[in-house]
Amino acid sequence: MKITAIETKVCHARMRNWIFVKIITDQPGLWGWGEATLEWHTRSVVGAIEDLSQLLIGEDPRRIEYLWQMMYRQHFWHGNGVVRGTAISGIDIALWDILGKIHGVPCHELWGGRVRDYIRLYCHLGGGKMEDFYETRRDDAKRFGELAQKAVEDGFTAFKSMAVPETAPLEGLQPVHYAEACVAAMREAVGDSIDIMVDCHARPSPRMGMLFAKALEPYGLYFFEEPCWPETMEDIALIQRAVKTPIASGERLTGIHAFRDMLEKRSVSVIQPDITHCGGLSEVRKIAALADAYRVSIAPHNPQGPVSTAASIEFGFSAPSYIICESVHNDVEWRQDVVQEGFVVEQKGRIVKPNALPGLGIEIDEKEVARHPFQQEVLQRSFYKDGSVGDW
Repeated sequence: MKITAIETKVCHARMRNWIFVKIITDQPGLWGWGEATLEWHTRSVVGAIEDLSQLLIGEDPRRIEYLWQMMYRQHFWHGNGVVRGTAISGIDIALWDILGKIHGVPCHELWGGRVRDYIRLYCHLGGGKMEDFYETRRDDAKRFGELAQKAVEDGFTAFKSMAVPETAPLEGLQPVHYAEACVAAMREAVGDSIDIMVDCHARPSPRMGMLFAKALEPYGLYFFEEPCWPETMEDIALIQRAVKTPIASGERLTGIHAFRDMLEKRSVSVIQPDITHCGGLSEVRKIAALADAYRVSIAPHNPQGPVSTAASIEFGFSAPSYIICESVHNDVEWRQDVVQEGFVVEQKGRIVKPNALPGLGIEIDEKEVARHPFQQEVLQRSFYKDGSVGDW
């Protein structure tokens, strides 16, 4: 059995171009789907996949770890940068899809079988619609409350918001009070039985991140995400030690070594590897083993396309420390037209029952993908009041 081709299918979805990876074999009807979506780097990732494919054409797709090692270690540069790491991830996910199909079982059965009966999903405010999640004014607390109520009406028992505004390295009380007002409005709107997460997008400096974490501590957040840059893990650790709120981070990290450093520093209560960036399903399973050793929870980063979601769910059914799956359902209205999914999402509670189809249990409609060809992603820029460049 041999790999005969590795193709990329780019599908424009407003904020992102989904990059679907299709690995074709010499066995009639046997192929696998992966995803390597990296916003604002679409051309770079497609090129990286083409470069890596030269290593894999003619190889046996069942030798997944062997092929992963080749992609990561060959040609001098290791694959721990985000572009190459994303390319490796997309190919690796597709290889696992093929292996599940060869054996006629879902991927989670290849990794020891189910450790849970269902997986809980959480949504973004607005369901992933860019304007609601990223552009709701931070001083519009009422709007945050309304969107929170809508998430609960849609069946979710947990949701994430961007209630922390963009802030300069040091500011006064105004942005902190804005964030407090928004989170208070959400908590009042949905009560204590719903889990609320706040994502800082690593916008604050370490000092501002500490101030936000302290201010929002009374609202009982499920977790507080990326309070400052992951490059300053020691500062994330200081914030974790200063508040009872669980701190989450890791979506920008690639490879097991970066997560080893984060865990050794006791920086977080929740790691958030992105399966489409960190090295794929092969690497995230190793990262999960590290997390188990430190008794740290896993909640993968997953705002991308439907193959990423299927991979996150398959991984979740096999990973003991997995707690919840990020999902978007309203980023583009035709999202479900692109994919056929083997798992079932129950509307009440938004819980996912296991997929029974082989591999990832999905099939991509290539004709529908072709209806949404590449377009440059929506440009996002952030500036502080004085005109200096900020973090988006």
